Amino acid sequence: MKQRKRITIAVLGLGGQGGGVLANWIVQLGEMCGYIAQGTSVPGVAQRTGATVYYVEMIPAEETQTPVLALMPVPGDVDIVVASELMEAGRAILRGFVSTDTLLIGSTHRVYAISEKTAMGDGRASSERILTAAKDRARRFIGFDMEAAAQANGCVISSIMFGALAASGGLPFPREAFETAIRAGGKAIDANLRGFAAGFDAAEGKSSSGDVFVADRPGPTSEAGRALANRVEQRLPPEAHAFALEGVRRLIDYQDRAYAELYLDRLEALAGPGALLTEAARHLALWMSYEDTIRVAALKIRRTRFARVREEVKAQDGQIVQLTEYLHPRLEEICETLPLSIGRRLLASKRAKRLFEPLFAKGRHVETTRLRWFLALYALAGWRRWRRGTLRYALEQARIEDWLALVRSAEPASALELVKCQRLIKGYGDTFERGLRNFDLVIDRYRQGGIDAATITRLREAALADEDGKALAAALAA
Repeated sequence: MKQRKRITIAVLGLGGQGGGVLANWIVQLGEMCGYIAQGTSVPGVAQRTGATVYYVEMIPAEETQTPVLALMPVPGDVDIVVASELMEAGRAILRGFVSTDTLLIGSTHRVYAISEKTAMGDGRASSERILTAAKDRARRFIGFDMEAAAQANGCVISSIMFGALAASGGLPFPREAFETAIRAGGKAIDANLRGFAAGFDAAEGKSSSGDVFVADRPGPTSEAGRALANRVEQRLPPEAHAFALEGVRRLIDYQDRAYAELYLDRLEALAGPGALLTEAARHLALWMSYEDTIRVAALKIRRTRFARVREEVKAQDGQIVQLTEYLHPRLEEICETLPLSIGRRLLASKRAKRLFEPLFAKGRHVETTRLRWFLALYALAGWRRWRRGTLRYALEQARIEDWLALVRSAEPASALELVKCQRLIKGYGDTFERGLRNFDLVIDRYRQGGIDAATITRLREAALADEDGKALAAALAA
């Protein structure tokens, strides 16, 4: 590190992770230790709840002249970078904040961006590339899963990062001074001190937070679940059991026992090798639990969802948490939730489209913790009992049966690749429509004849390569 009295620190964090609290602790720490310290922040554009850069600059107060401190980090002039998530560490590197003079402290966990989640295939950015760059570009890199450590210690991630900063030796202050800064903050002191100690130990390599514990899969709790689990174990090959049992659980939750039995009927009718049934158990369950408006409503108001959100924001007992969701159902999805005959007539009517389509042209923010919207979604979720009579149910079951018939008629290698083509279909709205369109293009090309399993694989991977379908169009034209 450069030998100078001025210390510059950049903290990169996501909204709600306590980056501001961490920056305040650092400022208080410097002031208590005889430094003139200044902290600023610049909110980013809303990505993954909004990324913010906090900047702290400090200089010993013994200087004869009042210093002028910067408001923003300058590329190549940052002594310490603290990142609350791995991609934020990567952004710091790209922006030039990390150099061979920089101490980089970052969490190795990921909070996936919307573009990664909505990609047709596996859209995740490479964590290994970021880790390699962090080790190569920085003077020293301290990284571990700080989010897991925070969850294990019942605290926010900012206290874990503060502990790692203390253990790094990047600041010329004793551990006791860091702990005093936490106490001076006056917020959740016990939890933050616990997190600070965990972060300190992890940064020194004394923590076992990197250990992975695998819990046993819970067994069925109902008579229906036990009966279906027994059927899976008796009639399907062992390698397919894990996916089939999860499929049964998922479909009972999605609809009912009869629907889960239909799932097993379809699996058993394939009567193929173990590899085929294993993939079919996975992909058939995913397709049969398609995301219609009924399913989305049910997931939005689940008690476990509210509990998870409270845990994520570290809400205390007695604190009120307001939860706002963004919903954008299209006219097509509303019609598909209606009874078969009514839904078809509305979709076929130009007059109905002109009348109702403007009502669903824009999304809306819905506060599900308010009684009005909770009851509205509760009523929609209760429509599950009539799902079998909806237009969407009829459409999806016809598509599934057509897909399975194609699989049964194909030779083994091609059958396996056709099963995997279900990967193209996911989500709802525009994402679902794009995936279904690509699925139909691949299947139509197979029906034309003259392609083998390898070609199906190539077409499927091309369809997953981009949202616009350019790669698939080029592969089909080749």
